[in-house]
Amino acid sequence: WVLSKTKKEDTDDNIAKYDGRWEVEELKENTVPGDRGLVLKSVAKHHAISAMLTKAFIFDNKPLIVQYEVNFQEGIDCGGAYIKLLSSSDDLNLEYFFDKTPYTVMFGPDKCGEDYKLHFIFRHKNPKTGEYDEKHAKRPDVDLKKFYLDKKTHLYTLVLKPDDTFEMLIDQSVVSKGSLLEDMVPPINPPKEIDDPSDKKPDDWDERPKIPDPNAVKPDDWDEDEPSKIEDPDAVKPEGWLDDEPQYVPDPNAKKPKDWDEEMDGEWEAPQIPNPKCETAPGCGHWVRPMKSNPNYKGKWKAPMIDNPNYQGIWSPRKIPNPDYFEDLHPFKMTTVSAIGLELWSMTSDIYFDNFIICSEKEVADRWAADGWGLKKLVASANEPGMFSQLVTAAEDHPWLWILYVLTLALPVGLGVLFC
Repeated sequence: WVLSKTKKEDTDDNIAKYDGRWEVEELKENTVPGDRGLVLKSVAKHHAISAMLTKAFIFDNKPLIVQYEVNFQEGIDCGGAYIKLLSSSDDLNLEYFFDKTPYTVMFGPDKCGEDYKLHFIFRHKNPKTGEYDEKHAKRPDVDLKKFYLDKKTHLYTLVLKPDDTFEMLIDQSVVSKGSLLEDMVPPINPPKEIDDPSDKKPDDWDERPKIPDPNAVKPDDWDEDEPSKIEDPDAVKPEGWLDDEPQYVPDPNAKKPKDWDEEMDGEWEAPQIPNPKCETAPGCGHWVRPMKSNPNYKGKWKAPMIDNPNYQGIWSPRKIPNPDYFEDLHPFKMTTVSAIGLELWSMTSDIYFDNFIICSEKEVADRWAADGWGLKKLVASANEPGMFSQLVTAAEDHPWLWILYVLTLALPVGLGVLFC
Protein backbone atom coordinates (compact mmCIF):
# COMPACT_ATOMS: atom_id res chain seq x y z
CA TRP A 1 0.00 0.00 0.00
CA VAL A 2 1.26 3.46 -0.93
CA LEU A 3 0.24 6.60 0.94
CA SER A 4 -0.62 9.59 -1.21
CA LYS A 5 1.62 12.63 -0.83
CA THR A 6 -0.42 15.08 -2.85
CA LYS A 7 -3.38 17.40 -2.18
CA LYS A 8 -7.05 17.41 -3.11
CA GLU A 9 -7.93 19.96 -5.78
CA ASP A 10 -10.46 22.79 -5.41
CA THR A 11 -10.27 22.60 -1.60
CA ASP A 12 -9.03 24.98 1.09
CA ASP A 13 -5.31 24.43 1.74
CA ASN A 14 -6.00 23.80 5.44
CA ILE A 15 -7.80 20.55 4.66
CA ALA A 16 -6.60 19.74 1.12
CA LYS A 17 -3.69 17.52 2.13
CA TYR A 18 -4.22 13.76 2.26
CA ASP A 19 -2.96 13.50 5.82
CA GLY A 20 -5.54 11.07 7.19
CA ARG A 21 -3.84 8.30 9.17
CA TRP A 22 -3.99 4.57 8.35
CA GLU A 23 -2.99 1.64 10.56
CA VAL A 24 -2.92 -2.15 10.27
CA GLU A 25 -4.84 -3.47 13.30
CA GLU A 26 -7.03 -6.23 14.65
CA LEU A 27 -10.76 -5.71 15.01
CA LYS A 28 -11.84 -4.07 18.27
CA GLU A 29 -14.64 -6.62 18.77
CA ASN A 30 -15.06 -10.24 17.66
CA THR A 31 -11.34 -10.46 17.00
CA VAL A 32 -9.96 -13.39 15.01
CA PRO A 33 -6.51 -14.06 16.55
CA GLY A 34 -3.70 -13.04 14.20
CA ASP A 35 -6.06 -11.46 11.68
CA ARG A 36 -5.53 -7.78 10.93
CA GLY A 37 -6.97 -5.25 8.49
CA LEU A 38 -6.31 -1.81 7.06
CA VAL A 39 -7.96 0.79 9.33
CA LEU A 40 -8.86 4.41 8.57
CA LYS A 41 -8.00 6.21 11.82
CA SER A 42 -8.60 9.96 11.43
CA VAL A 43 -11.72 12.13 11.66
CA ALA A 44 -12.50 15.02 9.30
CA LYS A 45 -9.45 14.43 7.14
CA HIS A 46 -8.81 13.32 3.59
CA HIS A 47 -7.41 9.80 3.27
CA ALA A 48 -5.79 8.31 0.17
CA ILE A 49 -3.96 5.01 -0.07
CA SER A 50 -3.54 2.65 -3.01
CA ALA A 51 -1.80 -0.48 -4.25
CA MET A 52 -0.84 -1.89 -7.65
CA LEU A 53 -2.50 -5.12 -8.70
CA THR A 54 -0.25 -8.12 -9.20
CA LYS A 55 -1.77 -8.33 -12.68
CA ALA A 56 -3.76 -5.78 -14.66
CA PHE A 57 -7.40 -6.69 -15.29
CA ILE A 58 -8.42 -6.51 -18.96
CA PHE A 59 -12.14 -6.46 -19.77
CA ASP A 60 -12.38 -9.12 -22.44
CA ASN A 61 -14.35 -12.37 -22.13
CA LYS A 62 -14.09 -13.01 -18.39
CA PRO A 63 -16.19 -11.45 -15.59
CA LEU A 64 -14.79 -8.98 -13.10
CA ILE A 65 -15.37 -9.87 -9.44
CA VAL A 66 -14.41 -7.27 -6.83
CA GLN A 67 -14.81 -8.27 -3.19
CA TYR A 68 -13.71 -6.90 0.17
CA GLU A 69 -14.77 -6.56 3.82
CA VAL A 70 -15.79 -3.45 5.77
CA ASN A 71 -16.52 -2.96 9.44
CA PHE A 72 -17.76 0.42 10.71
CA GLN A 73 -16.39 -0.25 14.19
CA GLU A 74 -17.67 3.05 15.61
CA GLY A 75 -20.78 3.15 13.44
CA ILE A 76 -20.75 5.79 10.73
CA ASP A 77 -21.93 9.40 10.86
CA CYS A 78 -20.87 10.72 7.48
CA GLY A 79 -18.32 9.01 5.30
CA GLY A 80 -17.64 6.34 2.73
CA ALA A 81 -15.89 2.99 2.49
CA TYR A 82 -15.92 2.60 -1.28
CA ILE A 83 -12.96 1.61 -3.44
CA LYS A 84 -11.73 2.79 -6.82
CA LEU A 85 -10.22 0.54 -9.47
CA LEU A 86 -7.69 2.86 -11.08
CA SER A 87 -7.35 2.98 -14.84
CA SER A 88 -4.09 1.82 -16.39
CA SER A 89 -1.82 4.52 -17.76
CA ASP A 90 1.89 5.07 -18.34
CA ASP A 91 2.00 7.97 -15.87
CA LEU A 92 0.10 6.34 -12.98
CA ASN A 93 2.05 7.22 -9.83
CA LEU A 94 0.39 6.07 -6.60
CA GLU A 95 2.16 8.72 -4.54
CA TYR A 96 0.08 11.27 -6.49
CA PHE A 97 -3.23 9.40 -6.16
CA PHE A 98 -6.01 11.95 -5.53
CA ASP A 99 -9.68 12.63 -6.29
CA LYS A 100 -9.05 13.40 -9.97
CA THR A 101 -6.99 10.27 -10.67
CA PRO A 102 -8.78 8.43 -13.51
CA TYR A 103 -10.62 5.33 -12.35
CA THR A 104 -12.64 2.70 -14.20
CA VAL A 105 -14.95 1.39 -11.46
CA MET A 106 -16.01 2.78 -8.08
CA PHE A 107 -17.86 0.45 -5.72
CA GLY A 108 -18.84 0.29 -2.07
CA PRO A 109 -20.87 1.72 0.82
CA ASP A 110 -21.34 5.42 1.52
CA LYS A 111 -23.48 7.21 4.09
CA CYS A 112 -24.29 10.73 5.21
CA GLY A 113 -27.22 11.72 7.41
CA GLU A 114 -29.98 9.19 6.79
CA ASP A 115 -28.93 8.50 3.22
CA TYR A 116 -27.49 4.98 2.98
CA LYS A 117 -25.91 4.16 -0.39
CA LEU A 118 -24.12 1.33 -2.11
CA HIS A 119 -22.27 2.83 -5.07
CA PHE A 120 -21.51 1.22 -8.38
CA ILE A 121 -20.16 3.80 -10.80
CA PHE A 122 -18.08 3.28 -13.91
CA ARG A 123 -16.47 5.73 -16.29
CA HIS A 124 -17.62 5.14 -19.84
CA LYS A 125 -15.56 6.32 -22.80
CA ASN A 126 -17.57 8.10 -25.49
CA PRO A 127 -16.53 6.37 -28.77
CA LYS A 128 -17.11 9.57 -30.76
CA THR A 129 -15.37 12.17 -28.60
CA GLY A 130 -13.06 10.03 -26.46
CA GLU A 131 -14.37 11.80 -23.33
CA TYR A 132 -15.39 9.94 -20.18
CA ASP A 133 -18.78 10.12 -18.39
CA GLU A 134 -19.74 8.63 -15.03
CA LYS A 135 -22.57 6.09 -15.16
CA HIS A 136 -24.37 5.32 -11.88
CA ALA A 137 -26.24 2.10 -11.12
CA LYS A 138 -29.78 2.30 -9.80
CA ARG A 139 -30.17 2.27 -6.00
CA PRO A 140 -30.67 -1.12 -4.30
CA ASP A 141 -34.24 -1.85 -3.25
CA VAL A 142 -33.25 -3.25 0.16
CA ASP A 143 -32.83 -1.27 3.40
CA LEU A 144 -29.07 -0.85 3.89
CA LYS A 145 -29.18 0.79 7.33
CA LYS A 146 -28.30 -2.27 9.41
CA PHE A 147 -25.06 -2.87 7.48
CA TYR A 148 -23.77 0.52 8.58
CA LEU A 149 -24.81 0.53 12.23
CA ASP A 150 -24.48 -3.01 13.62
CA LYS A 151 -20.65 -2.81 13.98
CA LYS A 152 -20.24 -6.18 12.27
CA THR A 153 -17.92 -7.08 9.42
CA HIS A 154 -19.79 -7.21 6.10
CA LEU A 155 -18.72 -8.59 2.75
CA TYR A 156 -19.26 -6.41 -0.33
CA THR A 157 -19.11 -7.99 -3.79
CA LEU A 158 -19.49 -6.55 -7.29
CA VAL A 159 -19.82 -8.87 -10.28
CA LEU A 160 -19.55 -7.46 -13.82
CA LYS A 161 -20.24 -9.97 -16.59
CA PRO A 162 -19.22 -9.96 -20.27
CA ASP A 163 -22.93 -10.12 -21.20
CA ASP A 164 -23.16 -6.51 -19.90
CA THR A 165 -25.00 -7.36 -16.67
CA PHE A 166 -24.00 -6.68 -13.08
CA GLU A 167 -24.77 -7.82 -9.53
CA MET A 168 -24.07 -6.22 -6.17
CA LEU A 169 -24.00 -8.46 -3.11
CA ILE A 170 -23.72 -7.89 0.62
CA ASP A 171 -22.79 -10.91 2.73
CA GLN A 172 -23.16 -13.07 -0.40
CA SER A 173 -26.82 -12.06 -0.92
CA VAL A 174 -27.79 -10.10 -4.03
CA VAL A 175 -29.08 -6.62 -3.15
CA SER A 176 -29.15 -5.20 -6.68
CA LYS A 177 -28.70 -6.43 -10.23
CA GLY A 178 -29.31 -5.11 -13.69
CA SER A 179 -28.01 -4.35 -17.15
CA LEU A 180 -25.26 -1.93 -18.03
CA LEU A 181 -27.32 -0.97 -21.07
CA GLU A 182 -30.64 -0.43 -19.28
CA ASP A 183 -30.08 0.28 -15.58
CA MET A 184 -27.43 3.01 -15.52
CA VAL A 185 -27.99 6.75 -15.07
CA PRO A 186 -27.46 8.51 -17.38
CA PRO A 187 -27.96 5.80 -20.02
CA ILE A 188 -24.92 4.46 -21.89
CA ASN A 189 -26.29 5.32 -25.32
CA PRO A 190 -27.83 8.73 -26.07
CA PRO A 191 -31.21 8.98 -27.88
CA LYS A 192 -31.23 8.74 -31.68
CA GLU A 193 -33.39 11.87 -31.95
CA ILE A 194 -33.56 15.06 -29.92
CA ASP A 195 -35.83 18.11 -29.85
CA ASP A 196 -34.98 20.68 -32.49
CA PRO A 197 -33.64 23.65 -30.45
CA SER A 198 -34.59 26.04 -33.28
CA ASP A 199 -38.24 24.97 -33.38
CA LYS A 200 -40.51 27.45 -31.57
CA LYS A 201 -44.17 27.18 -30.57
CA PRO A 202 -46.41 29.34 -32.82
CA ASP A 203 -47.99 32.33 -31.08
CA ASP A 204 -51.51 31.19 -32.00
CA TRP A 205 -51.05 27.61 -30.75
CA ASP A 206 -53.93 26.80 -28.37
CA GLU A 207 -53.10 24.21 -25.68
CA ARG A 208 -56.30 24.70 -23.62
CA PRO A 209 -58.43 21.50 -23.69
CA LYS A 210 -61.32 23.32 -21.91
CA ILE A 211 -62.48 26.94 -22.10
CA PRO A 212 -65.27 28.94 -20.39
CA ASP A 213 -68.51 28.74 -22.42
CA PRO A 214 -68.63 32.11 -24.24
CA ASN A 215 -72.42 31.81 -24.64
CA ALA A 216 -73.15 31.21 -20.96
CA VAL A 217 -74.96 33.98 -19.05
CA LYS A 218 -75.15 34.47 -15.32
CA PRO A 219 -78.71 33.69 -14.06
CA ASP A 220 -80.75 36.69 -12.94
CA ASP A 221 -81.27 35.21 -9.48
CA TRP A 222 -77.57 34.57 -8.88
CA ASP A 223 -76.59 36.64 -5.84
CA GLU A 224 -72.83 36.92 -5.44
CA ASP A 225 -73.18 39.03 -2.28
CA GLU A 226 -74.60 36.27 -0.09
CA PRO A 227 -72.03 35.32 2.64
CA SER A 228 -70.86 31.73 2.97
CA LYS A 229 -71.69 31.68 6.72
CA ILE A 230 -74.65 33.15 8.64
CA GLU A 231 -75.73 33.11 12.28
CA ASP A 232 -77.75 30.06 13.25
CA PRO A 233 -81.23 31.45 14.14
CA ASP A 234 -82.19 28.20 15.86
CA ALA A 235 -79.24 28.18 18.25
CA VAL A 236 -80.06 28.58 21.94
CA LYS A 237 -77.68 29.69 24.66
CA PRO A 238 -76.78 26.63 26.80
CA GLU A 239 -78.38 26.49 30.22
CA GLY A 240 -75.95 27.47 32.94
CA TRP A 241 -73.91 29.82 30.76
CA LEU A 242 -72.10 32.30 33.03
CA ASP A 243 -72.55 35.66 31.27
CA ASP A 244 -70.92 37.71 34.00
CA GLU A 245 -67.83 35.53 34.43
CA PRO A 246 -64.71 36.28 32.33
CA GLN A 247 -62.86 33.38 30.72
CA TYR A 248 -59.57 34.43 32.37
CA VAL A 249 -58.93 35.92 35.82
CA PRO A 250 -55.80 37.16 37.65
CA ASP A 251 -53.89 34.38 39.41
CA PRO A 252 -54.77 34.83 43.13
CA ASN A 253 -51.57 33.02 44.16
CA ALA A 254 -49.24 35.22 42.15
CA LYS A 255 -47.05 37.68 44.06
CA LYS A 256 -45.23 40.73 42.83
CA PRO A 257 -41.49 40.02 42.49
CA LYS A 258 -39.34 41.69 45.12
CA ASP A 259 -37.20 43.38 42.48
CA TRP A 260 -40.21 44.85 40.63
CA ASP A 261 -39.66 48.58 40.06
CA GLU A 262 -42.96 50.28 39.17
CA GLU A 263 -41.16 53.36 37.89
CA MET A 264 -39.14 51.23 35.50
CA ASP A 265 -41.46 48.27 34.92
CA GLY A 266 -44.88 49.92 35.25
CA GLU A 267 -47.75 48.85 37.45
CA TRP A 268 -47.53 45.16 38.33
CA GLU A 269 -50.42 42.93 37.31
CA ALA A 270 -50.92 39.30 38.25
CA PRO A 271 -50.73 36.87 35.29
CA GLN A 272 -54.02 35.59 33.90
CA ILE A 273 -55.21 32.03 34.42
CA PRO A 274 -58.36 30.20 33.19
CA ASN A 275 -61.36 31.07 35.35
CA PRO A 276 -61.95 28.03 37.61
CA LYS A 277 -65.72 28.77 37.63
CA CYS A 278 -65.83 28.12 33.91
CA GLU A 279 -64.48 24.58 34.22
CA THR A 280 -67.87 23.16 35.26
CA ALA A 281 -70.03 25.53 33.21
CA PRO A 282 -70.85 25.22 29.48
CA GLY A 283 -69.18 28.60 28.92
CA CYS A 284 -68.36 32.07 30.23
CA GLY A 285 -68.58 35.64 29.03
CA HIS A 286 -70.73 37.14 26.32
CA TRP A 287 -72.56 34.39 24.44
CA VAL A 288 -72.32 34.68 20.65
CA ARG A 289 -74.74 32.87 18.35
CA PRO A 290 -72.80 30.22 16.36
CA MET A 291 -72.44 30.40 12.59
CA LYS A 292 -73.76 27.90 10.05
CA SER A 293 -73.45 27.41 6.29
CA ASN A 294 -75.63 29.79 4.28
CA PRO A 295 -78.07 27.77 2.11
CA ASN A 296 -78.34 30.75 -0.29
CA TYR A 297 -74.59 31.12 -0.79
CA LYS A 298 -73.47 30.62 -4.39
CA GLY A 299 -70.20 32.53 -4.56
CA LYS A 300 -68.84 34.30 -7.59
CA TRP A 301 -70.43 33.11 -10.80
CA LYS A 302 -68.23 31.46 -13.41
CA ALA A 303 -69.13 30.29 -16.87
CA PRO A 304 -69.18 26.49 -17.21
CA MET A 305 -66.27 24.89 -19.06
CA ILE A 306 -66.70 23.32 -22.50
CA ASP A 307 -64.42 21.53 -24.93
CA ASN A 308 -62.18 23.98 -26.71
CA PRO A 309 -63.02 23.77 -30.44
CA ASN A 310 -59.59 25.25 -31.28
CA TYR A 311 -57.61 22.83 -29.07
CA GLN A 312 -54.44 21.71 -30.85
CA GLY A 313 -52.90 19.51 -28.17
CA ILE A 314 -49.75 20.02 -26.10
CA TRP A 315 -47.10 21.49 -28.36
CA SER A 316 -43.73 19.81 -28.63
CA PRO A 317 -40.80 20.68 -30.87
CA ARG A 318 -40.09 18.52 -33.89
CA LYS A 319 -37.43 15.85 -33.64
CA ILE A 320 -34.11 15.92 -35.45
CA PRO A 321 -31.28 13.36 -35.61
CA ASN A 322 -29.02 13.60 -32.57
CA PRO A 323 -25.60 14.76 -33.80
CA ASP A 324 -24.00 13.20 -30.69
CA TYR A 325 -25.64 9.81 -31.14
CA PHE A 326 -23.58 6.63 -30.89
CA GLU A 327 -24.33 3.03 -30.04
CA ASP A 328 -22.11 1.07 -27.68
CA LEU A 329 -23.62 -2.42 -27.40
CA HIS A 330 -20.89 -3.75 -25.07
CA PRO A 331 -20.13 -1.23 -22.29
CA PHE A 332 -18.49 -4.09 -20.36
CA LYS A 333 -15.40 -3.40 -22.49
CA MET A 334 -14.12 -0.85 -19.97
CA THR A 335 -10.68 0.69 -19.50
CA THR A 336 -8.07 -1.74 -18.19
CA VAL A 337 -7.50 -1.61 -14.42
CA SER A 338 -4.04 -1.80 -12.84
CA ALA A 339 -4.44 -0.53 -9.23
CA ILE A 340 -6.90 -0.27 -6.36
CA GLY A 341 -7.33 2.88 -4.26
CA LEU A 342 -9.19 4.19 -1.21
CA GLU A 343 -9.78 7.95 -1.44
CA LEU A 344 -12.10 8.84 1.43
CA TRP A 345 -13.36 11.55 3.76
CA SER A 346 -14.98 10.47 7.02
CA MET A 347 -16.44 12.03 10.16
CA THR A 348 -16.02 8.67 11.95
CA SER A 349 -12.79 6.85 12.65
CA ASP A 350 -11.75 3.19 12.79
CA ILE A 351 -13.28 2.01 9.51
CA TYR A 352 -11.82 -1.46 8.98
CA PHE A 353 -11.01 -2.92 5.53
CA ASP A 354 -9.82 -6.44 4.85
CA ASN A 355 -9.39 -9.22 2.29
CA PHE A 356 -9.54 -7.35 -1.01
CA ILE A 357 -9.69 -9.64 -4.02
CA ILE A 358 -10.12 -9.01 -7.74
CA CYS A 359 -10.62 -12.09 -9.88
CA SER A 360 -12.80 -13.69 -12.54
CA GLU A 361 -13.86 -16.95 -10.85
CA LYS A 362 -16.79 -16.95 -8.42
CA GLU A 363 -15.44 -20.11 -6.76
CA VAL A 364 -12.15 -18.35 -5.95
CA ALA A 365 -13.99 -15.36 -4.45
CA ASP A 366 -16.23 -17.68 -2.40
CA ARG A 367 -13.26 -19.61 -0.99
CA TRP A 368 -11.54 -16.31 -0.19
CA ALA A 369 -14.71 -15.19 1.64
CA ALA A 370 -14.97 -18.44 3.59
CA ASP A 371 -11.36 -18.15 4.79
CA GLY A 372 -11.78 -14.50 5.87
CA TRP A 373 -15.26 -13.10 6.31
CA GLY A 374 -16.64 -16.56 7.14
CA LEU A 375 -14.35 -16.85 10.18
CA LYS A 376 -15.28 -13.35 11.38
CA LYS A 377 -18.96 -14.22 11.02
CA LEU A 378 -18.53 -17.39 13.11
CA VAL A 379 -16.69 -15.51 15.88
CA ALA A 380 -19.32 -12.74 15.92
CA SER A 381 -22.14 -15.30 16.11
CA ALA A 382 -20.43 -17.14 18.98
CA ASN A 383 -20.04 -13.88 20.92
CA GLU A 384 -23.64 -12.75 20.48
CA PRO A 385 -25.62 -12.54 23.73
CA GLY A 386 -28.44 -14.99 24.43
CA MET A 387 -32.07 -14.21 23.71
CA PHE A 388 -32.78 -12.94 27.26
CA SER A 389 -29.83 -10.52 27.13
CA GLN A 390 -30.94 -9.28 23.72
CA LEU A 391 -34.48 -8.64 25.04
CA VAL A 392 -33.14 -6.69 28.02
CA THR A 393 -30.81 -4.64 25.78
CA ALA A 394 -33.68 -3.84 23.43
CA ALA A 395 -35.85 -2.71 26.35
CA GLU A 396 -33.08 -0.42 27.61
CA ASP A 397 -33.18 1.37 24.26
CA HIS A 398 -36.99 1.25 24.02
CA PRO A 399 -38.57 1.24 27.52
CA TRP A 400 -42.07 0.71 26.13
CA LEU A 401 -40.99 -2.89 25.36
CA TRP A 402 -41.25 -3.70 29.08
CA ILE A 403 -45.03 -3.26 28.79
CA LEU A 404 -45.06 -5.68 25.85
CA TYR A 405 -42.96 -8.20 27.78
CA VAL A 406 -45.29 -8.03 30.82
CA LEU A 407 -48.39 -8.42 28.67
CA THR A 408 -46.81 -11.31 26.77
CA LEU A 409 -46.12 -13.15 30.04
CA ALA A 410 -49.39 -12.18 31.72
CA LEU A 411 -51.64 -13.26 28.86
CA PRO A 412 -50.94 -17.04 28.97
CA VAL A 413 -50.95 -17.01 32.77
CA GLY A 414 -54.29 -15.17 32.85
CA LEU A 415 -55.82 -17.49 30.26
CA GLY A 416 -54.57 -20.53 32.20
CA VAL A 417 -56.21 -19.28 35.38
CA LEU A 418 -59.42 -18.42 33.54
CA PHE A 419 -59.85 -21.80 31.83
CA CYS A 420 -58.66 -23.92 34.75
